[in-house]
Amino acid sequence: MTDGRPLTARPAGRHALLVELRDAERTAAFHAEVLRRRAAGALPPVTEVVPGARTVLLDGVPDPDALARRVADWQVPPVADDTGAVVEIPVRYDGPDLADVAALWGVGPDEVGALHRSHAYRVAFCGFAPGFGYLTGLPPRLHVPRRSTPRTRVPAGAVALAGPYSAVYPRATPGGWQLIGTMPDPRPLWDPARERAALLTPGTRVRFVTADGTCAGPGTGTGTGTETGTGTGTETGSGDDPTAGTSPEAGA
Repeated sequence: MTDGRPLTARPAGRHALLVELRDAERTAAFHAEVLRRRAAGALPPVTEVVPGARTVLLDGVPDPDALARRVADWQVPPVADDTGAVVEIPVRYDGPDLADVAALWGVGPDEVGALHRSHAYRVAFCGFAPGFGYLTGLPPRLHVPRRSTPRTRVPAGAVALAGPYSAVYPRATPGGWQLIGTMPDPRPLWDPARERAALLTPGTRVRFVTADGTCAGPGTGTGTGTETGTGTGTETGSGDDPTAGTSPEAGA
């Protein structure tokens, strides 16, 4: 816990540093700052950077105690909305929980898609399954609880909501999120033959567009499910074990 401080940094084993932060926004900003400093050569050697819901793990650190003292003094700016690669995800808003989400949002089922697409998203961290990215960007009034009874099988490509997150299931797995739509071809989400196997990596910006390529949110899209820009969101990581409740920090 951070105990009111901006961050808490402590060694995790002999060659890793675990940094805990107050909230998702500060975690995203700290992760971006780590990547910026590493790219600029202003960071000691770090083998891997793994963001979580409220943590960032720096692995392969020669002297974790020394780095802990350094990061405590960092001035970390917020993440700019226009930084990071952009990935467009085409969606058919045909999910089985569409009516339930509409009721929670106080809109009609036919309005859920436009409302979901109207927000800009960013991958906060990855976990649960290869290629599963936890996307932040929904305002608090649109946060929804997990289903009281998880499904034994959620199909690949399901577009889902739970707590503050949106996500797209890259493969068929059990899951307890609210399903609002379908990505017609989810194969680009995880491709082991690709140099960067995961399409959605921490820091990447995401736009949801309709399967015909239209977008009600920021910018316009082609609906290809591919990357349309470049940026620093290239680090991959894994989340914690699934958790129950209405605010899923790492479960699906």
